[in-house]
Amino acid sequence: MADILQKSPQSAAPSGQTNPGTMKIWARATAHVQGTPQELYALWRDVESTPRWQENVADVIATGPTTSRWVLKFDGKIAEWDSEIHGDEPGRRIAWHSVGANSNHAGEAVFETAPRGRGTIVTVFEEFRQDPSSAAAQTIFSRNLRERLIENLRQFKAFAEARDSWASAA
Repeated sequence: MADILQKSPQSAAPSGQTNPGTMKIWARATAHVQGTPQELYALWRDVESTPRWQENVADVIATGPTTSRWVLKFDGKIAEWDSEIHGDEPGRRIAWHSVGANSNHAGEAVFETAPRGRGTIVTVFEEFRQDPSSAAAQTIFSRNLRERLIENLRQFKAFAEARDSWASAA
């Protein structure tokens, strides 16, 4: 369902500033989700609903048509950042990246009709930048970034399919 695409040391931070010793980690996860690409795209695009299905996300506030403010709570710590959608093809794909001084995340969600029109294949690609010691600590003491991506996609699938069954029952 998921795999690490590449893990390599990088010398440039996402903002273009030099940040020696930073690792760039790519991860990919794919799931077969019941629903049309258009429905699932709309659900993913509704960033304010993200805390209902994404692990550790406490709040997301849309600050503009393509921008949002994110709040993450993890191990008693709070992290906040801004995110911007830079690729938006309704019903097909959404691409985003964090912005600002602590920019360290980018991703893309792709929605493709499954074979024989039975649901949608949702593929999520994410890129994280962090120092090697943080990556090692996460692997030892908690779920790593790849495992979180897999779990978040599982939660998205459960959220989307439960929503679909509630709509069918009404």
